[in-house]
Order: sequence, then C-alpha cells, then structure tokens
Amino acid sequence: MQKTYHFFKSKFKNHALRFDRILTESFSRQILWILGILVAVWVVWAVCLTFCKPWAASGREFGNQLLLPLYLLIDSNALSDARGIADISGWQILFCILTYIIGLIVFNAIFISVFSNYIAQRKQNYHDGVSRYKIAGHFVILGYDEMLPSIIDHIFRNHPDARILVLSAVESVKIRERLRKAVPREQFDRIIVNYGHRAASDYYPDIYLERARQIFVVGKRSLPEHDAINVECVESIFQYLTPFKGQQLPERITCVFEDFDTYSAFKIADIFERAKDLHIDFVPYNYYIGWAKQVFINRHYYASQDNTCYDYPAIYGDGIGYNDPRQVHLVFIGTSTSAVAFALEAAQILHFPNFVGPHHRKSRITFIDLNADREMHLFRIRNRHFFEIEPCLYRDLSGAKEHAETLPPTRFHGADDSQFLDIEFEFIKGDAYSPQIQDLIRTWAEDSNQLLSLYVAMTNQRDNFCLSMNMPDAVYDREIPVFIRQNVSDTFVTELRNAHTDGTPEKRAEKETFYVMDARGKAVPTRRPQRYANIYPFGMNDSSFFSNERNFRRAYLINYLYDNMTEDYHFPPVEQLDADTEIPSKAKNIWLTSQRLTVGAKWSNLYAAEIIPCKQASMQAMDREGIDPETQLTYMAQVEHNRWNVEKLLLGYRKPLPEEDRHMAHDKTANSLLKQNKQYHFVHSDIRPYKDLDDIDQLDVEFMRYIPWIISKD
Repeated sequence: MQKTYHFFKSKFKNHALRFDRILTESFSRQILWILGILVAVWVVWAVCLTFCKPWAASGREFGNQLLLPLYLLIDSNALSDARGIADISGWQILFCILTYIIGLIVFNAIFISVFSNYIAQRKQNYHDGVSRYKIAGHFVILGYDEMLPSIIDHIFRNHPDARILVLSAVESVKIRERLRKAVPREQFDRIIVNYGHRAASDYYPDIYLERARQIFVVGKRSLPEHDAINVECVESIFQYLTPFKGQQLPERITCVFEDFDTYSAFKIADIFERAKDLHIDFVPYNYYIGWAKQVFINRHYYASQDNTCYDYPAIYGDGIGYNDPRQVHLVFIGTSTSAVAFALEAAQILHFPNFVGPHHRKSRITFIDLNADREMHLFRIRNRHFFEIEPCLYRDLSGAKEHAETLPPTRFHGADDSQFLDIEFEFIKGDAYSPQIQDLIRTWAEDSNQLLSLYVAMTNQRDNFCLSMNMPDAVYDREIPVFIRQNVSDTFVTELRNAHTDGTPEKRAEKETFYVMDARGKAVPTRRPQRYANIYPFGMNDSSFFSNERNFRRAYLINYLYDNMTEDYHFPPVEQLDADTEIPSKAKNIWLTSQRLTVGAKWSNLYAAEIIPCKQASMQAMDREGIDPETQLTYMAQVEHNRWNVEKLLLGYRKPLPEEDRHMAHDKTANSLLKQNKQYHFVHSDIRPYKDLDDIDQLDVEFMRYIPWIISKD
C-alpha cells in the first residue's frame, strides 16, 4: 500500500513539474493549454448534439448549437440569458453550469493572468538577456570587458545604422547599465544584450551568428585564462560556420588577446586556415598595440567627458628629410606592457631618409626603469632575431657612478652584415625621480638635434601624474610632447591642457608672451608656451579599440599589386589599373581567399599601409630640401627596405645563415627551394642591407612609385 502511495505521489510530482513549466516557460504552451480545455468542452458538446436529441433541441434554443460552449465559457452572464434552460434535463443543466464555471476560471481568471504573465515574462526575459530576435547584417560582440563601449563606438562611427548584439555570461542588466553611461540614447536602442557563453556554440543559432557582418571576440581581459578561452571561442565559431560555407558569412573576426606573446604568434602563424576557405578575415587584436596605433597612426582620441576629438602630435614633427641632422627619440619611463607594446609599434614607423643621408641618424627608443637590466634581457629574448644584428645600448644610473656600455649583437653574420638596421634600443637603469635621470631628460630636451617625445607609462597611475606634472622646465619650454598613461578617464589631463591652449589667438598669444630683460634693462617679449600645453593622455579603457578601415583598404590594394607583379618586379601600369573599376572588390577578395597569402604577408601589407603618412611627410621634407622626385624615390626605396627589415625581424623572422641563404645559391633550383624557408621556418634571405640585394631591390622602388595610386583609391 505504501509503495502504491509513493508511486502515485511521484507521478503526481512529475506531472506537477510539467504543469508548472507549461505555465512559466512558454506563452504558446499556455495558450495551447487554454485552447485544449476549449476543444475538450466542444468535443463533449458535439458528441451530445450528435447522439442525444434533447441536447440537440435545447441547443437550438440558444441559437447556433456549436457556439453554445463558447458562449457559456466566455460570457459571465450566459446562464441568466439562456432561453429555455428550465426545460432541459438535469444533466444538461449540470453540463452548462460546469462549462460556465470553467469559463469563469479559464477565461476570466487564467486567460487574463496568462497574458499578464506573458508580458511580465517577456520583460524579465529581456532584462535577463534570454530574448531572441531574428536579425541579419548585425555586429556580434562575444564577451564583456571594459573596452566594450570603445568597440561599440568604433562600430557606430563607421556604420551609424548598425545593429549590435552583445553575448556575455555577465548579467545583462549590469552590461546595459554600463552602456547607458557610455553610449548615446539613440545608439543604445540599437544594441541587443543576450546572455550566453562565448565559447558555447549552442548559443550561436539564437544570435544568428552566420548572418552577422562582423564578429568581435572580446572576453574578460583581466582573467588569466582569457586568451585560451578566446582561441577556443574562435575555433567554435569556425566549426559552427563551416556547414554554411558558400553563403554570405561574416567578413571579419576580430579576436582580442591580452598576452603580448599570444598576440604576436597569431601575426605569423596560419592557425585558423579555415578562415580562407570560409572567406573570413581573422584579425588578432591587442589592447596595448591598439592604443599605440591610435597615438602613432590615427593620431587622435575622443574625450570621455563630451566625446570631443583631440589630435595627437606627430612624433616625427613636420617630416624628416635626407639632410636632416635630427634624431627621432622616444623615451619610455617604465617598462610596463604598455611601454613595450608602444615601443615595438613605434619601431614599425620610425624610418626616415636621414639614415641613408650624410648624418646616418638612427631612430632611438629608450626605456628608463629601476629594473631596466632584467627587462632588457627579456626584451632581447622576445626579439632575439633583431638583436642578432643590432647592438643594444645600456646605461646604469642607479648608483653614484654612471656605467654605460654597448651590448654587441648576440650573433654576427660578418662585418658587412652587422648593424645595418635604422632603429636602436637603449635601456637605462635608474629611478625616474632621481637627479641623474631628471638631468638626463633635461639634456635631451635642450638638444636641438633631437625630436624628443616622452611616454610616462609606469604601472602606478599616481606616479604617472606626479612625474608628468613635474618634468624639468626645458621639457615644457621646448614644447616636448608628454604622453601620460591613464587607466580610466582622460578628463584631468585634457582639461589641464585645454586650460593652457584654449581661447582666441590673441588670448593665447597673450598667455604665451614671456618677458626677458635686454642689455639696456628693457623688457623684451618672447614666446614661451604655457607649462601644460603639450601633455596628452592615452590608455583609457573607454577609448581603447582602434581599427583603421582605410589602412585595411590600402593593404588590400598593396597585396593586389604584389599579387599581379611581373617576374622582373613590375606592377601593372597605372592606366590599366585605373581602367578596371572592380579592382577594390577584387583586391579584397584576394585578401580573403588567396591560399598563397600567409598571415605574415597580410601583416606586412598592413604595416606598409600604416606608414604611408610618415613617408608622405618625409617626401615633403625632401621637397623643402630641393631634392628632385626621382632621387627622392631612390632614397625612399631604401627607407622602405629598412622598414621591411625591422618589420620581419620583430615579427619573428631571422636572417639566414650562410648555408641557408638563397642569394648564395648556384642555380635557380636551389634558389627556389631555399625560398620555402621563409614560409615554414621564418628564415628570409632578403633581410640584409639594401646594397646587398639582387634585382629585388627594384620592388621597393616600384612600391614607392605606386603610393600615389594607392592613396587615390581611398
């Protein structure tokens, strides 16, 4: 008996659970449950009408026989209005009463509560991020991080009518509240926030991932497993999208990597080869490199207070010419991840014709830190192939006596091969607050043969403030730009600079007027900029995402030129290129689908595109020097090869040993076989001085000749 009781009790609980789920999970199930009751009543009534004559007779007195159950169910006054109900039998009266009671319960109570519950449930689902919407052509952001508003801002700047969907395991309410503070109302209404795990493909059909325009894999950068989960997420995306091959899939997947080594690995290795089969461009992204590109390439930032756009100064001034004696010098105070990333990105840009000119000036990148000796060894290991060629400068200013030395390359390739790069790195061990370091900064600032810029990038933001506000006077008087690392807001630095630069030209001139006494004791006006007129913030989370679509388009075109060059290193004639209006789309298609185009080659094209403004400034400087265009072309071809050397070495390629060098091959077969080393083993025979190249040096000349055509296609 007890077993029977427990059996029925468990059955009842199972049915009760099923019933509760019907009432709470789905509005359609709730409606079906109500309609099921209505159908059941109708079936009973239809049977009675068919097999019982008294029922049929009484039914006719109500008008339409089949509508009587509905009438009794939905009309609360049905019994009082029913005609002839006293003439029907007891069973008929009982049926009508039961139907009427069911109608009161179902339609006057449950039906209303179902709709109110449906509205409340949809509201709750929206707040919880479990509502699903059928959309296409949208931008999908997977994961939540402090840089999310920056990505959204970037999307809306390029696509004002975009629809954005954010998928994150963070509570949707928290994400919305964060976005309400950072995103304007008209844009906020175009953002959908869904709950889900970015690496779980079960959520992808609900967000119509295959119909998205672009995908951003973000995650939470502060988590130690961030990069590993993002790689897993990208793998899940490609597995999910593979069955949709041949359809219109997302054109680009941008994946954020926090660790600098992980990010660097994805710049040279074709880890996701399926991207080419699916015609998807996979782009790794690093927070620190993104900010470096904003400062050096895009050269502007948006203030967090009013979203006003402010410009960064060019670190190479108005351009470096062939005869220019000035040395571009970047000084990083601190060896944080931000400082290292900025330095490596700057090394891709700081290439000027005065290196091949009479002054032979190398661009210098200096790190100042109390742990500079240890950080130097780490930096050299990370970029070992660069330092196999170029020496490293080291100074110790941490003690009473100064110690300086030049660390030679870790491996020589012969006297003619060594030290042909146009970038040099220097590490100075010392406290940035110490008199020795402060005096050194003052000396650099007063040197008219230096184009100096300072980057205060220590981990502690308070130290960044303190040091930037108390530089030697020469830094402020000579208008040396000081870039200050900020974690959250730029407001203080921006407002401080504005207070020293805003106003009418007359008011600014009045503020910048400085009086000195001449030999006769009279006050003579001179110009001296206000103290904080050249301080600039960088590193803010809300403005951390940068992607220059113009440079991507230029990279497509550069790759198209190389893809169509002749055997003697000539690009198609400009007239032929201009006659083909489909070149931009063809170039993009080759970029997305070409099996020959490696990830390393893509980054090489991107770096070549990003340095174009710097080259334009150098050519304008040579115009001022009176150098004719053809000679400029020759100089700039050498600059381009110098840039390419540094780019390849920092990407992880190395100079070949003598037995690996295709330039030493005695026949074409050996030459061709040795070329394969660069694709699989990252050994490139063209990493050498420009004068030691064979006919391929004409390729640098050809590239420089086609820069105006590339610019014209923007």
